[in-house]
Amino acid sequence: MTINIAYLYYDLLNLYGESGNIKVLKKQLENQGILVNVKFLSLGDDLDFSSYDLVYMGMGTEENQRLVINHLKKYKNDIKKYYENDKFFLITGNSIELFGKYISLENNKKIKCLGLFNYTAKREPFRMVDEVLFKCPLSDSYILGFQNQGSTIKDNKDYLFDVVKGIGSYPNSKNEGIVSRNFYGSYVIGPLLARNPMFVKFFIKKLVLSIDKDFKFKKFDLTVDFNAYNTFIKNYYKDIITNS
Repeated sequence: MTINIAYLYYDLLNLYGESGNIKVLKKQLENQGILVNVKFLSLGDDLDFSSYDLVYMGMGTEENQRLVINHLKKYKNDIKKYYENDKFFLITGNSIELFGKYISLENNKKIKCLGLFNYTAKREPFRMVDEVLFKCPLSDSYILGFQNQGSTIKDNKDYLFDVVKGIGSYPNSKNEGIVSRNFYGSYVIGPLLARNPMFVKFFIKKLVLSIDKDFKFKKFDLTVDFNAYNTFIKNYYKDIITNS
């Protein structure tokens, strides 16, 4: 089996070491005996979404966000078709804002986005910065991560995570992220996959089985990842998890 990954705007959307998500995916897929092709794509490239099994985008500055959305708008129909064909997206950081209807700026202007989903984003006069602890019902695990979030999202009803501690999609919200069909998006950075081995296993199994429903998985090589994850949980969140 070969899995083709489009790493979009690797040079513009890579704050907080978000390329780590691709490294984790590549390593774990290869450990399963799967050939992985990662295509690094940016503003000067033509995007042929039909060539890929997974599209990944990470977090970038607000300036780079504008550059990216102007390029992506040319592929709006292709992205919608890709989504409706149940292909996979993994979108982290503020890149999730680009798939809603628009981003409202502080001067009341709006940046029109892809409109794949009905939610909207709003730039806030403050930043929400925190270590976070979420619960992911899909992988039945707690999610560790970091958020440095300058916008809030509203009108999203398809949440990926439940908030245990930290920031949701907007202040005091009980939910975070988006999951719809095979689109997985979250403000969580850190990177998300490097810190959450159970979610890695869940996501990879979903991706691989969508291509070959009879694929036989080997044992995942995540011992070091689980040791780091469990140590952090024990040292920082043991009491919260016990009482949640």
